[in-house]
Amino acid sequence: MAATCSESPVPESNPEMQNKAVVDELYRALPCGDTDTVAKLVASDLEWWFHGPPRCHHMMRMLTGEASHTEFRFEPRSIEVVGDCVIAEGWEGAQVYWVHVWTLKDGIITQFREYFNTWLVVKDLRPPRWEIGHVDGLRHTLWQSHPGDLARRSLPGLVLAI
Repeated sequence: MAATCSESPVPESNPEMQNKAVVDELYRALPCGDTDTVAKLVASDLEWWFHGPPRCHHMMRMLTGEASHTEFRFEPRSIEVVGDCVIAEGWEGAQVYWVHVWTLKDGIITQFREYFNTWLVVKDLRPPRWEIGHVDGLRHTLWQSHPGDLARRSLPGLVLAI
C-alpha cells in the first residue's frame, strides 16, 4: 500500500467499511506527519496494549508525538475488518513483523493493540448459537497472522479473544 498525503472521503456504506476507511486514512496521514488528521481519528483517551520487545513501541510513540513519522514506516500488507476491529499487518524482511488491532466506536479509534514480532490469532469465544438444523459448537478463528517473509521464523504467539 503506497502512502499518499491526500485525504480520501470515508464511504457512507456499512460500519465495517467506514471503520476500515478510518484506519486507511490514519496510515496515509502518519508518514506525512499529518497530526491534525491523526488527532481527528484517534480518541484522546485511547486505550493501548502492547506485546513485543520494549524498544519496539513504534506506533504508540508516533501517536503520542514522542517519535517522528520518519523513525519507523508502517506500510500495511493487509487490512481486514473483524467486527468492530480493524486488523492491519505488515512486515519488512525477516526481522520485523507487526500487527495492529484498532477498535472503533462511532468512527473514532478508541482502542489500540500493538503486537510486534508476535504471531496473533483472533478467536470468537462467544457462546455457541443454536440454529435450526445446525449446531455451531466450535470456537472459530476470525483472523490469524500470515506474514509471507517470516513463515519459517519462530515467534511467540497470542490468542486475542473477542
